[in-house]
Amino acid sequence: MEARYPRSGDQKLVQIVDAALADATRRSGRWLACRPGCTDCCHGVFAINQLDALRLDRGLAELEARDPRRARGVRQRARESMSRVLPDFPGDRSTGVLGEDEDSIRRFENFANDEPCPALSPETGLCELYEWRPMTCRVFGPPVRSENGLGVCQLCFQGASDDEIAACEMVPDPADLESKLLKKVENRTQRRGETLVLFCLAR
Repeated sequence: MEARYPRSGDQKLVQIVDAALADATRRSGRWLACRPGCTDCCHGVFAINQLDALRLDRGLAELEARDPRRARGVRQRARESMSRVLPDFPGDRSTGVLGEDEDSIRRFENFANDEPCPALSPETGLCELYEWRPMTCRVFGPPVRSENGLGVCQLCFQGASDDEIAACEMVPDPADLESKLLKKVENRTQRRGETLVLFCLAR
């Protein structure tokens, strides 16, 4: 696994994104409702890429070395989650790779929207793999631009104007380092396509 995981490059990516988050958080001030124990964004599955998957795999291995009991809890929750969602999974059930055809994309829109993330501790309400979390988790909350415009967490920026939201925009990866690292990972592992957090943690 270590040979496949671009540790130094990914660490650089994480530093860039976390610095952008810190800056957006400072500018957002009271508009940003994100706090430890707020778990709204920890429910409902979302797609992650193969770089995210390797990072999570590495993080769970480190948690196993440091605290086997907590790691077992993560794996158990992931396996329980898999048993619930697998029958309707819109992709390859053996690999966990999401389908890219129109029907799979349509089915994914309403798939497992209430499923809790297995990395979420039910005891503390905190993420057991916070340092290793996917990029989607790292940028959730502040305004981030997509093809649909600026998106924000539904709990954040309550009452803020469009201009106030735009002033807090987060640009997480301006040099697009993630795409370069992802290409390396896919070439090394020969794994392509997006998957889910629970597939990474149930192994």
